[in-house]
Amino acid sequence: MNLDLKEITFVIVSYKASKVIFNCINSLPKFSKIIVVENSYDQELKKELEAKYDNIEVLLNENIGMGASNNVGIKKSTTKYVFILNPDVVFKENTFSNLVNTLKQIRDFSIISPINEDSKFPNFEIKKKYHKINNDIIEVDTVDGFSMLINKSKFNDQNYFDENFFLYLENTDLCLRQKNKNGKIYVLKNSHIKHLGSYTTKQDFSNNLEYLRNWHWMWSKFYFNKKHYGYLSAIVKTFHNLVSALIKYIFYSLLLNNHKKNIYKMRFFGLFNSIIGKKSFLRPEN
Repeated sequence: MNLDLKEITFVIVSYKASKVIFNCINSLPKFSKIIVVENSYDQELKKELEAKYDNIEVLLNENIGMGASNNVGIKKSTTKYVFILNPDVVFKENTFSNLVNTLKQIRDFSIISPINEDSKFPNFEIKKKYHKINNDIIEVDTVDGFSMLINKSKFNDQNYFDENFFLYLENTDLCLRQKNKNGKIYVLKNSHIKHLGSYTTKQDFSNNLEYLRNWHWMWSKFYFNKKHYGYLSAIVKTFHNLVSALIKYIFYSLLLNNHKKNIYKMRFFGLFNSIIGKKSFLRPEN
């Protein structure tokens, strides 16, 4: 199939990402249509972006989560395709041209992603042995949410990301729902991106954000399993996480290691709240 830049809108969900988002935007093809959904309600960033670039629309949001914010951008777009990107993703020199050329070998798709150039952090998962079209194209089960080219025609009900996920696994859920409809998901091995998040360490963000991520990881893990495999299966798959988090919380409390103690406290309560059916309510401090 043939793909034209005019048919694509790039959607970038950002939360206090001014240090990296300019590198992301500058790496995209010239004259791209870009929608930035800024979840920190940063009016200065909106002014700066829209003053510097003629092809950008910035939507200011309260922090409603990755999935819901992606949906805002997707529904605002008027093109056939939407390219979901995190603000810490950078296109390489030939990323887009290689993607367009390779797509000529594919008849149809639901979701496609370039491949993360750092093989230590693959941005896809294969659970079954799928057809390998050639050395450049692999059919996969899921791709990571930081880089997803979405064919909107495969989502006629506009049921894009599940907004119950605030953080983590919203992309896996989206991919699995498409696979259940016989949708095709591909990774293009000759089209590379660099995900800076692969290189960040825990020192790069505050302790509070680390605690929040641990809470949401466990909440989303149970919710995802409950949604796709049932409540009892989700209990079986995550019960060891609950016990482990409780034991480690007690252990690090005795050692007076407050940082580790708080990590496992958040894991325990994120999972516990998901088990008892509470919505994902924990939010970062502005």
